[in-house]
Amino acid sequence: MILYEDAQLVVCCKPRGVLSAADSSGQESMASLLAPRTVFPVHRLDRDVPGVMVFAKTREAAAFLSAHLTAGKEYLALAEGAPCKEPEELYDLLFHDCARNKTYVVRRTRAGVREARLICTPLRLLPDGRAALHLQLLTGRTHQIRVQLGSRGCPVCGDRKYGAQAAPGGIQLYAWRLRVPHPDGRSLTFCLPEELLPPELQGLAEDL
Repeated sequence: MILYEDAQLVVCCKPRGVLSAADSSGQESMASLLAPRTVFPVHRLDRDVPGVMVFAKTREAAAFLSAHLTAGKEYLALAEGAPCKEPEELYDLLFHDCARNKTYVVRRTRAGVREARLICTPLRLLPDGRAALHLQLLTGRTHQIRVQLGSRGCPVCGDRKYGAQAAPGGIQLYAWRLRVPHPDGRSLTFCLPEELLPPELQGLAEDL
């Protein structure tokens, strides 16, 4: 689903199970879905995470977006509990093990360790103990939301890699809202359509 397009960029909804960028696996990627356009990825979503993405259509736009995009990413998630009662900044040191494709919280800085920060806001507590969360990235690290929530005992529902039980529908994390700084100076905002969210996460936009 294309949300916006011009000569410099295209904003779309990435489906669950599709790679953000093509790799050697031969699995379906956004590049193939957006063909015959030539697009340049400027950020990534995990394969099993659906949501709003922007792709550059020129190398110049790609360089601009890569430098300015991180602070404009917001997610919605269903988690096995909430790590806080009020909006709170979560801070960790993370190390990504490329061989295992898994990220770990570590205690000390060393080679490959990077700071990770996000703001977590609980929006709704469900009778079964799950929590609807709003998450705003302040840094962009591999599996950042998943490991930061999992390390606090509140993994994203369905995210077995980071401690959750299996759940119907897969990992319940959605790239919900994206603020795109356009190379021409405009600031554009796009949201994942309500019908692409599970019922537990619908109707929350007015609270944000």
